[in-house]
Amino acid sequence: MSVPRDDARVLDLGCGGAEWLLRAMAAHPRLRAEGVDVSEGSLARAREAARVRGLRERLVLHHEDAAAFTAPHAFDLVISVGATHAFGGLPATLAAAREHLAPGGRVLVGDGFWAHEPSPDAVRMLGDLSDLPTTVDRVVADGWTPVHGHISTRRELDAYEWAWTGSLASWALDHPDDPGSSRALAAATTHRGEWLRVYREAFGFVCLVLRPTSG
Repeated sequence: MSVPRDDARVLDLGCGGAEWLLRAMAAHPRLRAEGVDVSEGSLARAREAARVRGLRERLVLHHEDAAAFTAPHAFDLVISVGATHAFGGLPATLAAAREHLAPGGRVLVGDGFWAHEPSPDAVRMLGDLSDLPTTVDRVVADGWTPVHGHISTRRELDAYEWAWTGSLASWALDHPDDPGSSRALAAATTHRGEWLRVYREAFGFVCLVLRPTSG
């Protein structure tokens, strides 16, 4: 994850279940972490996971809009993976991360790109993404230098989609009397169809570790 030092202060904007933070804290016993997300359900799962792993005392979670979040201190590592929609796109996400970054700090950002020419339906569904070289060029032009990166494999992306839709569908099947069961099952079915038919072959995902090029 490229944590600058063992006692680093780390922020995840759009943390979801805070898995990035939990792994960082497990690897670095003196690391302090904060996560921000609008989903109370995700934050509740993060709190429970932190309690089970014995990490709860070093984790602070904020139930609020990541784009509006402010803190009284800067962070050595700012993470935002799969959450650029919360800021209005990748450039705005990086601008927000820069506001929270301590001198010498790094940013870990993850966003989608077009691995192959998308269909009009895919563009309508996922937005006006760029190809990977253009995405990296725009990051560099914005004043950042990539020092590491990972391009998700098709196997990794497929596993994510099967897990996402499968978990939601399993919950619906396990709770047939819940008022939200039918909606959850329909949502899983719809998303699975969109993934398989509309964007699976075109969509890619990249994570970049970035340092400010100057300043």
